Amino acid sequence: MGGRKGEAVPFIAYCMKEKEIGWMSYIDLMKEKARQDLKTIVLPETNDKRTLIAAAHILEERIARIIMIGNEEKILDGAGWLEVDLTGVTIVNPATSEKLDSYVDLLYETRKNKGMTPEKAKEILLSDYLTFGIMMVKANDADGMVAGACHATADTLRPALQILKTAEGTKLVSAFFIVDVPDCEYGYHGTFLFADCGLNQDPTAEELAAIADTSAKSFRNLVGAKPVIAMLSHSTKGSAKHPLVDKVVRAVEIAHEQYSHLTLDGELQTDAALVPHIAKSKAPGSEVAGKANVLVFPNLDCGNIGYKLVQRLGKAEAYGPMLQGIAKPVNDLSRGCSWEDIVGVVALTAVQAQLS
Repeated sequence: MGGRKGEAVPFIAYCMKEKEIGWMSYIDLMKEKARQDLKTIVLPETNDKRTLIAAAHILEERIARIIMIGNEEKILDGAGWLEVDLTGVTIVNPATSEKLDSYVDLLYETRKNKGMTPEKAKEILLSDYLTFGIMMVKANDADGMVAGACHATADTLRPALQILKTAEGTKLVSAFFIVDVPDCEYGYHGTFLFADCGLNQDPTAEELAAIADTSAKSFRNLVGAKPVIAMLSHSTKGSAKHPLVDKVVRAVEIAHEQYSHLTLDGELQTDAALVPHIAKSKAPGSEVAGKANVLVFPNLDCGNIGYKLVQRLGKAEAYGPMLQGIAKPVNDLSRGCSWEDIVGVVALTAVQAQLS
């Protein structure tokens, strides 16, 4: 099947058809896709037991090749204490890595205009495993990285943006969750993309429009279906007047001007975006209302609260925060994640790497 761009969506769309008739969960489909063309993913947080457990399951399920960063003896001792098998893992200790000098040179060249020196580059790479992992991705020694189980989003994002930069044509890096709700009649067979739920605190109207565009691409790549985008608000089509509503209305106008290919509408309340009979009364004639599968939240408060409510009360699987708009796949984790969440995000990162 391979990882060529032209093949990815048909494969995922085929798998989602299997989900529709009840054969596989969304994340199982992504794991199957990841197995078609194994990618190498870095897990730098090797002092966290969830990472060790997740790595063992990833290797056992053949979802990706795994590189772990740190002291080999400590990592294997931790695996032994947890009674997990890391056979097949590659462990890289920055202090003894044969690539250290080349990574120092590459980091220096990448950041010298920002005051980086060779000495400072070496100090960072020896002390910061996340930056070392990013350098592995930069040097094409790995295809992607997943971190954040014990680091803040800024710690994961900063070196990614500084070293990998943004993808060509990207106006804004943002974060999203793939949310898979069991026994759900809404969205794409219960699967949604929520954005931005992890990065941009109060995006402008222009930024909301850009988030909608990149989210549409992510949904198509990772779900294999047509994105139907609702720009969410506490108002539907003028039912409330407030500057917060005005921002979403303007975002819709900008999206229609700059990204006219998108199937997008707003401002919409969540029930109008999802429920067909409510859509008919609140937003008659909308091609999005009652059919949305990509939900763009007006700010980070709404997005973060929204995905966690669905995850905890709706017993949904929520994978992310995934980052979109970076030149190569680097994804964040919630610090409240489980090892199962890490496995899922690694599978999605591997699929992203197939498409990059």
